[in-house]
Amino acid sequence: MPLSQQQLTRLQSQGLRWLDGDALGLARQGGAGPTDHKALNFEDQTAMIPVFNQQVNHSPFSARPDPRTQEVKIYEGAELIARAGAPDRPRFYDLHSADGTPYSHIATLHSKDVLATTVLQQCVRYRNRDTSCQFCAIEESLANGKTIAHKSPAQLAEVALAAVRLDGVKQMIMTTGTPKTSDRGAAVLVESIRAVKAAVNIPIQAQCEPPADDIWLDRLKAAGADALGMHMEAVSDRVRKAIMPGKASVPLSRYLSAFAHAVTLFGPGNVSTYILAGLGDTEIEIINMGLRLIDMGVYPFVVPFVPVAGTPLANHPMPDPAMLDGIFQVLGPALVNSGMQSDQLKAGCAKCGACSSMKSYEKAATTPSAEVSYA
Repeated sequence: MPLSQQQLTRLQSQGLRWLDGDALGLARQGGAGPTDHKALNFEDQTAMIPVFNQQVNHSPFSARPDPRTQEVKIYEGAELIARAGAPDRPRFYDLHSADGTPYSHIATLHSKDVLATTVLQQCVRYRNRDTSCQFCAIEESLANGKTIAHKSPAQLAEVALAAVRLDGVKQMIMTTGTPKTSDRGAAVLVESIRAVKAAVNIPIQAQCEPPADDIWLDRLKAAGADALGMHMEAVSDRVRKAIMPGKASVPLSRYLSAFAHAVTLFGPGNVSTYILAGLGDTEIEIINMGLRLIDMGVYPFVVPFVPVAGTPLANHPMPDPAMLDGIFQVLGPALVNSGMQSDQLKAGCAKCGACSSMKSYEKAATTPSAEVSYA
């Protein structure tokens, strides 16, 4: 029962009505980064599917989990279109750090084998709606008591070691809220990466806004970072100023200059950026920026925007799947032609690929005569 890349795009753009309760699997609700999703294991890829926001109530897709078989049946209308599994709760979640903090408050399992953490769970832009990113819920999980404000290097090293040993975690992603300092979070990432690398050999992607000085990119590399993400979210000044007024104070020109330097350090593809489709950028704007970034050696990881409760964009519509399909039909083959396929990257969101169907368009471009199977 193959699930095409277009069907996966629709699932991630329209969400999934989760029937019969919250019976199976991992989920993320509130907090930093893509959230309000449930992880589902398809044949050779784990995908994060929106299930918690109000917009999914209008989705044509529904899921019926079976706790006995650990299988999730996915329907479009009355038609069964796919079967999936749900990643188990990781064993490291049952542990506490030396200072008594639950490991799950320090880092979380994303997809099926990615350890993710927000080192600083607060952001200088967040509490002022004149400066905050309107899609962001970084401090919601902190307010709900699900995490702590600052994860120490020792805590992160302790959890990373346990996650690798107990659950076979294969890579780690460290992001951060933006502090008031001009390094824009790079400094806390440097000390955190150094501590984790001393404890366990695991590929790490660091994520922060472009620091004011490129020296911080050198320091991230020297600390042991294998990849770097600097996330634009929107590609036009029009949308950046409307949706993320504080972050827009760091101009696109600074992103591009930081990308250029970072590629010399980390190599093509191991520098990436997150682009949220559905905030207001047009299809052609995202394609043009994506192609420009690919030419620079930067992986443009395009993800459907998912509205999150408690944010100003909670009632914003989810993106048109046809728009995503149009973007991926261009960028997927372009990435293959550039040699920057996600599976070949060292670490990061693009390597994981769970929050976007973009990876499936890469695969389709490498086997144009074959149907890509996800179920």
